[in-house]
Amino acid sequence: MKELVGIAEQVAAKLIARKQTIAVAESSAGGLISASLLAVPGASAYFLGGAVVYTRDARRVLMDISDDGMKGFRSSSEPYAKLLAERMRTRFGCDWGLSETGAAGPTGNRYGDAAGHSCMAVAGPAAEVMTLETGSNDRLANMQVFAATALKLLLKKLEE
Repeated sequence: MKELVGIAEQVAAKLIARKQTIAVAESSAGGLISASLLAVPGASAYFLGGAVVYTRDARRVLMDISDDGMKGFRSSSEPYAKLLAERMRTRFGCDWGLSETGAAGPTGNRYGDAAGHSCMAVAGPAAEVMTLETGSNDRLANMQVFAATALKLLLKKLEE
């Protein structure tokens, strides 16, 4: 968790300096991204909210994305990660949306992705989507790597 908070501190400093805000949607990171950002004192200046969108029901209720709204999308994919990041940004009216969706392990998901597969996206003044494959089936280690990678992706966009 220390590594995650260290990255989150860098993100927080940039967001606070710019007076910008963020909202997070995460799945297989299980809330670690949000927890890391919230562990930084002064988080209320930049963190508007987050959601663990782990199931279809969570997607429907928390993100207001119906099954029909998922036509052409597949969970644990770059287009879906982009949709989640953009949806969080819009719903919260914030500067940045950050998302993560994947398969932590120890097995893959029902879409055929192996354990250690994650897609993440940043939506905001700068945007990027990426896929990570850890090659590991260690659930906790994957969750931590997913969260760290998502935070680093956001930090990279904040530094551009």
